[in-house]
Amino acid sequence: MGETILGTDSRPRCHWCGAAPEFEAYHDREWGFPVCDDRRLFEKLCLESFQSGLSWRTILAKRENFRAAFHNFAFDKVARFTQRDIDRLLQDAGIVRHRGKIEAVINNARRARELVERDGSLAAFIWRYEPDANQMAKPQSASTSAESIALSKDLKKLGWKFVGPTTVYAFMQAMGLINDHVQGCVIRTEVETARRSFRRPENA
Repeated sequence: MGETILGTDSRPRCHWCGAAPEFEAYHDREWGFPVCDDRRLFEKLCLESFQSGLSWRTILAKRENFRAAFHNFAFDKVARFTQRDIDRLLQDAGIVRHRGKIEAVINNARRARELVERDGSLAAFIWRYEPDANQMAKPQSASTSAESIALSKDLKKLGWKFVGPTTVYAFMQAMGLINDHVQGCVIRTEVETARRSFRRPENA
């Protein structure tokens, strides 16, 4: 997992960038940089759940369609979706038309609203599961971690759906709770710099 490939600028990056042309921009600008914005955190959890059984390339290509279909993942709005919205989404060819996953997004929006009422923000809850700094010394190659298992378990206790440990681990990688850019990747140092200056949410 320590291998890199050369990007379009001839600098080394995580090997998975070579899987699709659009991955390099996502890798360089988003993946691994810490996020505390509730809307973005909710969006990513939803998109990771839609990815289950599919490729991230499929989801990334449809991301703008997902945003349009789910009101930019503003969970206060999604929480008010009705059966009419479910029927609409099942007819939307621009997204993944999986009834269980669509219903899970609506359910999870309601659970997210409850979390905000209880903890102040979704970010405050999620960032409690950031691994200890000593575990961040080098990237992990596993598809789960003790923290992703714990976060998955606790979300499920709160009624969230489609948030298994693997889905949650991918979410944690993408949202910067873990720096899994490989050693030698030009972006790894940028992410570490961003993580050092990142202000963890209050009460996290």
